[in-house]
Amino acid sequence: QVQFVESGGGLAQPGESLKLSCVTSGFSFRAYAMNWYRQAPGKEREIVASITSTDHSTKYVDSVKGRFTISRDNSRNTLYLQMNSLKSEDTAVYYCNGGVPHPDMEFPLAAFPSWGQGTQVTVSA
Repeated sequence: QVQFVESGGGLAQPGESLKLSCVTSGFSFRAYAMNWYRQAPGKEREIVASITSTDHSTKYVDSVKGRFTISRDNSRNTLYLQMNSLKSEDTAVYYCNGGVPHPDMEFPLAAFPSWGQGTQVTVSA
């Protein structure tokens, strides 16, 4: 079955960096766009970044542009999120999922109903 295992989160001070990983299995990783999401306490899950399956072009929400970088390693079925210049508002649980493009949506929709356990990122002085 489809599985996502996120890791790399932790406690960081404002301005520091973290790199998240998402190891996937159960589907053809290279055939899918991939998304990173986050869910802050008391808020809905939101998409953060996306990378295509073809030319690996990327897209980001405005709040992380210039600070976060999404990348993928198809040989390892793994998705990454490099997070620099972290801010307190980046505090959330981070998740990954496959992405299915939709003509009416700016970002691909989540491809699979299952989610991993996520990885907690806490940014605090």
